[in-house]
Amino acid sequence: MKPQLFFLTGAALVTCVAAECSRSFLVDATTQYVAAQTEGKPATLTAITADNLNYTESDKTVDITTGVLAQPMKIDHNRSIHDTTLCATFTELIASLIETIATKPGDWAFNATGYLHWNSLETWDPIPASEHDSREVIQAAGDAYFDRFNNANITVPFGTPCARLKGGAYTDPRGSGNGTCALGLPSTIEVTNRRYVVDEEMGAVAIYVGFPGLDRSVPEKPMPDSHFFRVEGGEIRYIHTVTTCENAGCGMNGTGIPPA
Repeated sequence: MKPQLFFLTGAALVTCVAAECSRSFLVDATTQYVAAQTEGKPATLTAITADNLNYTESDKTVDITTGVLAQPMKIDHNRSIHDTTLCATFTELIASLIETIATKPGDWAFNATGYLHWNSLETWDPIPASEHDSREVIQAAGDAYFDRFNNANITVPFGTPCARLKGGAYTDPRGSGNGTCALGLPSTIEVTNRRYVVDEEMGAVAIYVGFPGLDRSVPEKPMPDSHFFRVEGGEIRYIHTVTTCENAGCGMNGTGIPPA
């Protein structure tokens, strides 16, 4: 079977009293989450979560015992960030040989092979403590990106270089060091319902949104979307995007972004 992109986010999987929400607690939780997905055993995760856990896939509540987490899979890549202020986590997974996926062929710019390849070439090392941006600066960078979608006068703090990874399409395939993230941004789309996970140590923010207008077959319906930003020195270095579509091809009849 051709490798397929699988993307899950764990922000809703961890809840605790704020005083108990240490980084080590969240790291342990995401370790259990990845182990549960590898084994296809939700109980590995639910053993450490609250009884009233709300488990969702692509913004839809799903029975955790029958959802994606119940499907064992070989995970080729995982990256997690941990937000001790909101007591939340975000986990990016790429896996092959799976039957149930959150993004699939026909979704926006879907190309699992490309996603894994470009992801593997990026540097997401922890940022030295003396160089940490504040959570406000990190979140503001991501917000500026989405605010620009509805106002062309907004200045987004793109770094140089900056690269966008959308499903499997990459804006700096030659690794030139001069890549830009400023191309192809809309100016009439209001992106609301933003939910955040911010990790100062990793210089990262994951923002969950409903993205309107992306699936042309249902233009008024927001599509489940996550944008994962790496911010260095107050400037955006990487953006990872995964968006699901309601209908194959996002209603563009093959006129959208081609596979990378």
